[in-house]
Amino acid sequence: MSSDPENSAGGEYHHSEDGGPQPEKHCGHGRGGMGEEVSRKEDRRFITGRGNYVDDVKKPGMLHCELVRSPHAHARIEEIDGSRAMALDGVVAVLTADDLLEYDLATMPTLMDDTQDVLVNDKVKFQSQEVAAVIAEDRYAAKDGAEKVDVSYDVLEPVVDAETALEDDAPLIRDDIEGKEDNHCFDWETGDEEATDEAFENAAVTVEEEMFYQRLHPAPIETCGAVGDYDPGKDKLTVHMTSQAPHIHRTLFAQVSGIPEHKIRIVSPDVGGGFGNKVPIYPGYVVAAAASYVLERPVKWIEERSENIQSTGFARDYDMNGEIAATEDGEIRAIRVDVLANHGAYNAAAQPSKFPAGFFNIFTGSYDVETAYGSLSAAYTNTAPGGIAYRCSFRVTEAVYLVERMVKVLADELGMDPADVRRRNFIQPDQFPYESPTGWNYDSGDYETALDEALEMADYEAYRDEQQRRIDEDADKLLGIGISSFTEVVGAGPGKSCDIAGVEMFDSADIRVHPTGKATLRVGVQTQGQGHETTFAQIVAEELGIDVDDVVVEHGDTDTDPYGLGTYGSRSTPVAGAATAIAARKIRDKAKSIAANELEAAEEDVEWDRESGEFHVAGAPERSVTVTEIAAGAYMNHPGGEEPGLEAVNYYDPPEMTYPFGSYVVIVEVDRETGEVEFEKFVAVDDCGNRINPMIIEGQIHGGLAQGIGTAMMEQITFDDNGNVTGGDFMNYLLPTAMEIPEFETGHTVTPSPHHPIGAKGVGESPTVGSPPAIVNAVVDAMAHAGVSHVEMPMTPDVVWKHLEEAGLERRPAQNLEFELAGDAGESVTDDD
Repeated sequence: MSSDPENSAGGEYHHSEDGGPQPEKHCGHGRGGMGEEVSRKEDRRFITGRGNYVDDVKKPGMLHCELVRSPHAHARIEEIDGSRAMALDGVVAVLTADDLLEYDLATMPTLMDDTQDVLVNDKVKFQSQEVAAVIAEDRYAAKDGAEKVDVSYDVLEPVVDAETALEDDAPLIRDDIEGKEDNHCFDWETGDEEATDEAFENAAVTVEEEMFYQRLHPAPIETCGAVGDYDPGKDKLTVHMTSQAPHIHRTLFAQVSGIPEHKIRIVSPDVGGGFGNKVPIYPGYVVAAAASYVLERPVKWIEERSENIQSTGFARDYDMNGEIAATEDGEIRAIRVDVLANHGAYNAAAQPSKFPAGFFNIFTGSYDVETAYGSLSAAYTNTAPGGIAYRCSFRVTEAVYLVERMVKVLADELGMDPADVRRRNFIQPDQFPYESPTGWNYDSGDYETALDEALEMADYEAYRDEQQRRIDEDADKLLGIGISSFTEVVGAGPGKSCDIAGVEMFDSADIRVHPTGKATLRVGVQTQGQGHETTFAQIVAEELGIDVDDVVVEHGDTDTDPYGLGTYGSRSTPVAGAATAIAARKIRDKAKSIAANELEAAEEDVEWDRESGEFHVAGAPERSVTVTEIAAGAYMNHPGGEEPGLEAVNYYDPPEMTYPFGSYVVIVEVDRETGEVEFEKFVAVDDCGNRINPMIIEGQIHGGLAQGIGTAMMEQITFDDNGNVTGGDFMNYLLPTAMEIPEFETGHTVTPSPHHPIGAKGVGESPTVGSPPAIVNAVVDAMAHAGVSHVEMPMTPDVVWKHLEEAGLERRPAQNLEFELAGDAGESVTDDD
């Protein structure tokens, strides 16, 4: 096997002592290339308070925008009166939909071929929907003005869940759509229904389970915001905004505003977390830009936390029914799924437009299944639009949760160890590339190795023995062991099947090596904390032999960076990382010609040594030259017939997506008296292909596991009967803190992607995908011996205790406990007293 990643999927591999395949190449040369734990270059400015976020942007004469939001989930607007607001000192303007209509800005396209109101002048469709905007000299005056805007409503009956929305007598939400008579949004199906039905009819064993993946919010540290800045002298609109995809946002701005795209600049500075929440276009962005265009002054809009939770893109909200057909010895023959999806008031999901249900059809997971069928119906409701966003590759999280829960249900039905059921059904390494029954082309995998590694790290057999001991001894705390062996699909494109608003989902890199041998890399993706300024610099260092400290990575400015489709769905490394590697190789090809000139040798006699980072003459390694030395020649002594300079651009459209995978093992204690769940052990083994920076990967996994714990144990957006969000702030929408997060034990295997230039797959979303089913499986496992088959998320103590009670496992406080009263009397008092 070749050790050059240009000729293989990332080099020659061996198995380390811990059993996981490890890279033999790409590490240890000391320049900060692939495989080295380089400290994050961007952290210095963050930890010293020098980050530059949208709210840090200050412009001379800048105005401030505050949005007036509906207190009702469903109501017709009778009148909007801004006169009291305009009478306040400092208020410059009150904008309504009628004002925006003059500029054709009253509506905007969503990313899924729907149309959403920017400001509403007829009917609000969810609580906190935007109905007016107050523009003032400072934020305090803007807030005071917003409170003075008088809006008269005719309140209508709301509907906030998908099942109710599809009933015949449900109130019609989208009467703005011509001919619309119900709240049906779309239908979708995948797989072979007939073959799947036949497999179920002939199956020896079938299992079925209903489950709900609750509505969540990404809740990034930084809320959404924008600063619109129209320069009439240059006739150019600059918008600083919290964007995960600056270039596609510029294209959408041009489509909405009519301003030519080359006269719009989107700048996405430091972004305080995104997790998908900052992919959609929000009305506040449009209003800030439109107000600046009309008033010819900069206008800033920054959300408050409650606005962010109540009105921006949510996640999940999937009612799922899963079924498995299997043999008596646990071989899965077919999987059948039926889903009801709540898409909110508009179909505004941020995902590839040819995939209305995202990538949910990866619900067959890591298993070699003969046939599968999935169907989905989506509904409009009086809730904020969304459904996709939150550290997930377009509904993969829901799909993985479904199949990993169903494997546990099957194992319990058959009385088999869930690890054995997985081993029996895993796609085997020699089956790759593997086409799933729903049409996915898996690139590579070694699932059993990852599972074995996780089980060994978790001391699985010993905990199984301990679990049985506690059952036999009727212990106060039950022990549960949960497993999740997941496969993701990430790295969207390819462009012919994946697009956003019609733009194919390629990505880009532009590298310039300067005369002194330093390099600048500009990329089309946008970081929100993933460490792009470090990891992409490491790819350049690896490919060109330049020290990582001599590479600067720039992003987030549509005036200077190449066009790209942004960062979400774990696509940065699979797509932009590939573009970076190929652009660097283009430079290396040119550098080889210059090296031959410098070394006075024929080009075919010059070889590249990756370990030393040098070109040398074949058979004479002492005659060598580095890319840094070549850079001077590229500008000062370039060969005849060769263009001066040393730079290259690559736009990379992936041939296929990549399929990272992993196995997680979670061990929990369940208190029979309180229903509280405590983590005893949490093991995560991931395979993201070739690893660029192990330290950054570790940080990504730790953060994602914490978010997975929040999903499984704490977080949920709920509504009251009037459609009001009942958890619209961090006092009520609970996020995990350091107090709730256990110590994580992480491991890894390395199975390179055969079609990726550096063999990488992506890892950012794996922990949020794989951890919730492992946690739920563990809690269910603690009670499975008493017949419990499922516990809905979030598994708060009261939810768990209810299942304990129903299964006859609860343990109420002991009677006649004696305790001492504080004080002089010192009398013993029982609870009977």
